Amino acid sequence: MTNRLTPRSPRRAGARRTAPRSHQPARAPQDESLIPALTRTARRVEAEANRGRIRPASRTAYQVVALLVRQERARLQSEASVGEPGRAAGLAQLEGVATILAKTAARDTSLLSLLADGAVVSHDAADLKNRMLRAAGREPDPEPTRAPEPATDLAPPSRRVVPQTVIARQLASPFLAPDFSAVPARRPTTNRLGSWELLSPLFRAFESGGDSSCMPLPEPDRAVPGLRGRVLMHHQAQVVAAAAGGHRTFLLADEPGLGKTAQALLAADAADAFPLLVVVPNVVKANWAHEAGLWTPRRTATVIHGDGETLDGFADIVIVNYDILDRHAGWLAHHGFRGMVVDEAHFIKNRTSQRSRHVLELSARIRDRRADALLMALTGTPLINDIEDFRAIWQFLGWIDDTKPRGALMAALEETGLTPADPGFAAAARAAVIGMGIVRRRKVDVAADIPARRVADLPIELDDEAGRSVRAAEQELARRLVARYEKALASRPVVVDGEGIDEALVRKVASAERKNTGAKATGDNVFTVMRRIGQAKAAPAADYAAQLARSVGKVVLFAKHIDVMDAAEQTFAKRGIGYASVRGEQTAKVRKANIEAFLTDPEVSVIVCSLSAAGVGLNLQVASNVVLAELSWTSAEQTQAIDRVHRIGQTEPVTAWRIIAAQTIDSRLAEIVDDKAGLAARALDGSDEEVGSSADIQLEALVSLLTDALEARVS
Repeated sequence: MTNRLTPRSPRRAGARRTAPRSHQPARAPQDESLIPALTRTARRVEAEANRGRIRPASRTAYQVVALLVRQERARLQSEASVGEPGRAAGLAQLEGVATILAKTAARDTSLLSLLADGAVVSHDAADLKNRMLRAAGREPDPEPTRAPEPATDLAPPSRRVVPQTVIARQLASPFLAPDFSAVPARRPTTNRLGSWELLSPLFRAFESGGDSSCMPLPEPDRAVPGLRGRVLMHHQAQVVAAAAGGHRTFLLADEPGLGKTAQALLAADAADAFPLLVVVPNVVKANWAHEAGLWTPRRTATVIHGDGETLDGFADIVIVNYDILDRHAGWLAHHGFRGMVVDEAHFIKNRTSQRSRHVLELSARIRDRRADALLMALTGTPLINDIEDFRAIWQFLGWIDDTKPRGALMAALEETGLTPADPGFAAAARAAVIGMGIVRRRKVDVAADIPARRVADLPIELDDEAGRSVRAAEQELARRLVARYEKALASRPVVVDGEGIDEALVRKVASAERKNTGAKATGDNVFTVMRRIGQAKAAPAADYAAQLARSVGKVVLFAKHIDVMDAAEQTFAKRGIGYASVRGEQTAKVRKANIEAFLTDPEVSVIVCSLSAAGVGLNLQVASNVVLAELSWTSAEQTQAIDRVHRIGQTEPVTAWRIIAAQTIDSRLAEIVDDKAGLAARALDGSDEEVGSSADIQLEALVSLLTDALEARVS
């Protein structure tokens, strides 16, 4: 069988079919092969980088060369018609092109964003790619659409679409009158808190810990069946009972793997919140439609793809992904939804982002039209970096606005009889917010039949050429930080007595370095150092995954970068280990086939997953071992990856093997990530464990690197 279950010529994620442009691009000559053309183009961009400034057209060319290198490498590795000598020669030439790209990115690290999983491929980039393919006598890719324009209101009129079936529904039901027949929300009876700034104290109330963050939930009076004999677990049925009893806003923050999708669908059924709008990441759209068929078979579900040509405008459940919300936001705002669910709600934590603005506006429109609208925010990781990650979610639920609590929450705060100046305000305010609808349950508390989970660190020594390169890059970064620190120290007008390290200055230098990743930056930064470490760890991580696969069965390997995934897959191929992969560049059909192969084919022992593309929406509990080849920048992303395996349906204890590069910044980053994990534990689970700084993890890594370097100089 074929080890790698990926398309022969993958397109980048986000490419869509559209009509050709009104003018045809000039065709390149037809007498050149592809790899020499890639080499020449890469050299041209490298020359610009060496001169200190890369033009936008050359940035486009850089991305296209990288895309075609990946595509050509996949073709050479998979096509049987390519002889072994030709394959070896082609791969060697492509390695040379990749080296040029790497050197160029070292000069201008902003180019790395063009290589990230899910990076937008502009129309100009797609056009250049097709011209280069035609020049090499290859079949060009279908023309993609232009990248979406930034939103100004709900969406620019030129970007908005209204599917024909939606127009048909509007003609069938032209009058969608607001419904305010439900009991109005509570209003404060006093105004004791009217002059207080309350949002900051509310957020701080969750930093101090407390009892488990879960509103009082009723006992379900009966089992709630789904299709094919499925029955909700007790903790799931409690949420459905709360919705049936009239509760209408939920921050459903159960740990990943506890079945939040089923709870949301059946809560909507209990509240008669149809039509229901469900906003989700792209990778879980199909899963939501599948779950709707299992748990609410009497309701029709439709998924919006592209411009909505296949949409059923009369469906009860409308599922749309964040990425195309801009073009559909106009008609969605007037569709008469009685409820809205936002899955992976931490996606909207940045309130200034386009996706967040659309979600908040749609929520406001639904609340304005219906007094009893059901609003549910689903996330197993509501806090990524800071307590204020709550802000956009609370605003979506209608608990707060930009500056203050809204009516029902303000009334609950007034009823406490306390102000932020009183000692008991934090605990009382925390309880008031939780009572608005925070639901947080842990697996250990509500699903005792799910086996235990542990994270085991495996330190490895990088003693080869890649390891020496990593240490050299890290040392150079440390030297640059120390030089900036000493320069800043020397420029002070007043000399401060004492020989200790100025921690405030250390943080300022680290903060400046973290921001210094643009076109003018030179040398390695913390991102490129971590990428180098990932590349160096790829083969050892894959070796360990191969050992696990031979001894305990199926294994899931996660990595952040495509080149790390490539290196791991090459190791599996050499070891004779059957594998599949899940990447952002795949079509939904290929992704589904790869997952199915891992789940059902005994010859496929490992699935290689992108942290960004496969961290949500997958059920991989056929495995009980996870290998984390690269560290995530957030504890939430790491948890999401592990919980693809540690979820309902798992019958074995789960172990996540975290590969750590010893004596590098990798080991310190692991400590910081673990420290950050305490934030959610303290804010939501009532944990007493100490919480590390909620500042940005990249900043903390740089602070640690500079501090260690300064201490080494002193000693």
